[in-house]
Amino acid sequence: MRLDKFLKVSRLVKRRTLAKEVCDQGRVEVNGRTAKAGTDLSVGDEITIHYGNKTLRVRVDSLQETTRKSEAGDLYTILAEQHIKTDTTGS
Repeated sequence: MRLDKFLKVSRLVKRRTLAKEVCDQGRVEVNGRTAKAGTDLSVGDEITIHYGNKTLRVRVDSLQETTRKSEAGDLYTILAEQHIKTDTTGS
């Protein structure tokens, strides 16, 4: 399954076009390597997503073409979640 489609189906990213943009910006890694939207995923792959103020690392547990919202979390396991603090002091 393509990376952008997995991100959308798993609801890690809201829309597939947004998932493609995030990949194109180099903010997604698969198994430690920067990945493009068309990267093929396999069960067991680790995905790291760099959001604006956090980094999320997940392991792919299942690949499905479609899923219900309540079952989307079953497609992956969260391995690490790191919040990035922003400097609000203005200096």
